Amino acid sequence: MRRFYAAAENFDGQKIFLSVEETKHLRDVLRLRENDPVRVFDGGGREFACEIERIEKKQTVLKILEEIVPTAPESRLNLTLAVAILKGEKFDWVVQKAVELGVTKLVPLNTLRADARLKETEKRLTRWRKIALEAAKQSGRARLMPIEPPIDFEKFIGAEKDTAILFAERGGDGFSAIEATGKITAIVGAEGGWEMSEIEAARENGFQIITFGGRILRAETAAISIAAVLQHRFGDLV
Repeated sequence: MRRFYAAAENFDGQKIFLSVEETKHLRDVLRLRENDPVRVFDGGGREFACEIERIEKKQTVLKILEEIVPTAPESRLNLTLAVAILKGEKFDWVVQKAVELGVTKLVPLNTLRADARLKETEKRLTRWRKIALEAAKQSGRARLMPIEPPIDFEKFIGAEKDTAILFAERGGDGFSAIEATGKITAIVGAEGGWEMSEIEAARENGFQIITFGGRILRAETAAISIAAVLQHRFGDLV
């Protein structure tokens, strides 16, 4: 079943109006026709079984048949994943897999050893959000994963958190030391790791320092592995 996204303002009673971009994909790529069945999600967690009523040049009109349960329900774990900015496609890959793994929110961080600067990555934010949308379509999630604008590490750790964790390559407790509530903020560093000053700053701001043993992981692999482990331990990945 083909899935499409429509923002809340594109809903009108029993009708849904797909955007120009979604219409082009439906008509020119998938070659769907009137009366074909499709599914539409609103980005806020709701999904609908629909039928194509009319395909126009700049929009598609759908008829809502019924509200349905999304293929991939949201995890019971509210997980914010904050990841040091990585160059090129590495961070693109983190965005895609974070959506698939049910991450609630993704925050790009500017750290001392990050591979890119804030001014450079702010231009990439639109691309990351587009990747997140496409990943939501493919993975069956009906809620869009927000991606915050890039932020400096020091500013981010100063905000109030529930269960706050920084994963470091040295000097931390084992994973079993985590005592999580239903909400976790987890930080993953850059390819070059953390400066000791950053680890201490996180500790002073209430973050628990955790060190995984047994493997040396690239930054993008670490980010996704940590999301998977946290979802398995505290969420719905069983």
